[in-house]
Amino acid sequence: MNAEAVNPASPGPVPPAATGAAAPTPRRKARPRIDLRRLGRAALLGSATRSRGLPDAIGHVVEAHRAHHPDADLDPLRRAYVLAESSHRGQMRKSGEPYITHPLAVTLILAELGAETTTLTASLLHDTVEDTEVTLDQVGDQFGAEVRYLVDGVTKLEKVDYGAAAEPETFRKMLLATGNDVRVMSIKLADRLHNMRTLGVMRREKQERIAKVTRDVLIPLAERLGVQALKSELEDLVFAVMHPEEYEHTRKLVHENAARADDPLTAVADEVRGVLREADIQAEVLIRPRHFVSVHRVSRKRGTLRGADFGRLLVLVQEDADCYAVLGELHTCLTPVVSEFKDFIAVPKFNLYQSLHTAVARAEDGQVVEVLIRTHQMHKVAEAGVVALGNPYAQPAEEQSPGDGERADPTRPGWLSRLLDWQRGAPDPDTFWSTLREDLAQDREITVFRPDGGTLGLPEGATCVDAAYAQYGEDAHATIGARVNGRLAPMSTVLRDGDTVQLLMGQDSASEPSKEWLEHARTPAARIAIQRRLAAHPEPVPEAEEPLRDPAAPDAHPPRPAADTPAARPASADVLVDPPGATVRLAGCCTPVPPDEITGFAVRGGVVTVHRAQCPVVARMKDTGRTEVAVRWGESTECRVTLLAESFGRPHLLADLTEAMALEGAEIVSATVEPPDRQRVRHSYTVLLPDAARLPALMRAMREVAGVYDVSRAQPQPTGA
Repeated sequence: MNAEAVNPASPGPVPPAATGAAAPTPRRKARPRIDLRRLGRAALLGSATRSRGLPDAIGHVVEAHRAHHPDADLDPLRRAYVLAESSHRGQMRKSGEPYITHPLAVTLILAELGAETTTLTASLLHDTVEDTEVTLDQVGDQFGAEVRYLVDGVTKLEKVDYGAAAEPETFRKMLLATGNDVRVMSIKLADRLHNMRTLGVMRREKQERIAKVTRDVLIPLAERLGVQALKSELEDLVFAVMHPEEYEHTRKLVHENAARADDPLTAVADEVRGVLREADIQAEVLIRPRHFVSVHRVSRKRGTLRGADFGRLLVLVQEDADCYAVLGELHTCLTPVVSEFKDFIAVPKFNLYQSLHTAVARAEDGQVVEVLIRTHQMHKVAEAGVVALGNPYAQPAEEQSPGDGERADPTRPGWLSRLLDWQRGAPDPDTFWSTLREDLAQDREITVFRPDGGTLGLPEGATCVDAAYAQYGEDAHATIGARVNGRLAPMSTVLRDGDTVQLLMGQDSASEPSKEWLEHARTPAARIAIQRRLAAHPEPVPEAEEPLRDPAAPDAHPPRPAADTPAARPASADVLVDPPGATVRLAGCCTPVPPDEITGFAVRGGVVTVHRAQCPVVARMKDTGRTEVAVRWGESTECRVTLLAESFGRPHLLADLTEAMALEGAEIVSATVEPPDRQRVRHSYTVLLPDAARLPALMRAMREVAGVYDVSRAQPQPTGA
């Protein structure tokens, strides 16, 4: 944007012979990726296919636009060009070139990607409000509210008003606008691409500053919007500026490989075509050269590069089912590298990308060839991302499910919603800027499931703390624990793609987050919310560390009788035994209560111990030859049972818990409270209930106490009766 770019024909960071990928040679049958670099000044200002009433200068834009949208109304483009050309007339770029070449180039980039007419109209006008006398109101009056919004979204804030904060605040404004219309960011990305192409005559320090912002912010945004064609070229341009020596070395490797007589990719492509032809699968098999940064990454990973490392095979088919048919044939007829298989069709990436990835090994020399399998529509989206979707705000197709979340809704993807949420809490531009870069550096997302079937999109490495704030916002301060895949887990647990996360919430809205959570928060939303809460409610210095207290004795520690003391053992209950008259004792290992199925065994002194029929001790008693005795419950419904409660430590928990038990009519015979372990407390209560039917209600009431995350019957012990 502005006049920071130079003549596209002048030397830039990328030599003319090396524009990001090896040029196709006659021996290689290949369709190049969408090439956004091939049109220079002549294409922008020269004539193309003439259209009645259209200026020659936008002929190439119109030609590219009609290739994607043959029925588009071209009048807005004509009027937008006339306004842009007249308002920018007399303005020159630093190269001395007419300034209108810049909005034309940006618009051509978007037209090649398949952008719809409204986006192209706004692109032609994107610098008018910033650099000319044209006002937003004039744009709105002539072109409508949508175009006005897009132009406003990419217009920079003035440095005279914002000083050093102008750049961060411009990006904040742009992201807010993108939250309502993703086309804002499409225009910004194309704008930055053209300026990066023409960066050559800038001072070195300015080149590096622009390249760093492109690397840290714009390239990750291009990745998240799925615009791979923009991302790949931006990466190469940044690579040339930031690492010129490594760039030059990589460029030489690419061109040396292109000059080789033998090409393993060509051989494997021919073999794949033959396999699919025999299987009667209609498919197009292409060679996709890697761009420079991709080659550099492979070189660092594998060391010495071989011919197959400089590209991939791309197989294009018509239907989703054909993708899997191709995969089956390749894995049957060639040697697959199973560890390289990924299915991004069944589980698309967060940026809409869909494809099957696999690899096959050459029999001759063992070289591994990567293969991408996708439909033509998938390929279009893989290259152009949200730009390829036309107008994303048009009425959705009937088959699109509203429950598909961010993968089905490009207008407000999940990562963007989270970014917009946390940016509101950033206290100043510097915090916003540094946090934005950190957030965008987390370049892979995972999906975790909620118990209700909903999903949460989180960056890789996110923890239960991040899940809590993603689901509940600042209400997550009241989170007291989590279960991951059904098992209790610390809040520091790192989540994996596909995990199910149940967050356990307390009932106190004034709850404070733990300071330890800051160490485990990976997302800006979680960190900013925790920091703001802790700053607003500083933790008072405790007078003394106090354990949970018994409400009946507020100044004393709760009783901790040993497990084998008389108070902790269940006494006799209304159990009938044959023959009658024997002393009956309920087993402490399983604490049976009506209406449990029970059995008895004769032990020393004529005592009969009564166990639940499912108790593991029963099998051992039978194995040792103990005499089994028939027992049954009597008419009395009174019962004694031992319950185990697990909770997080908090003040007044024991008081609240025992009060809840008393309200259910439970008489506490004995209680054991173990010392806290990592903020968790384990309680054991032996209670007397006047009616065994009240047991389920008692356990529910105990679970509903804030801080209690589980209540269960005493589990069988590993030894004796």
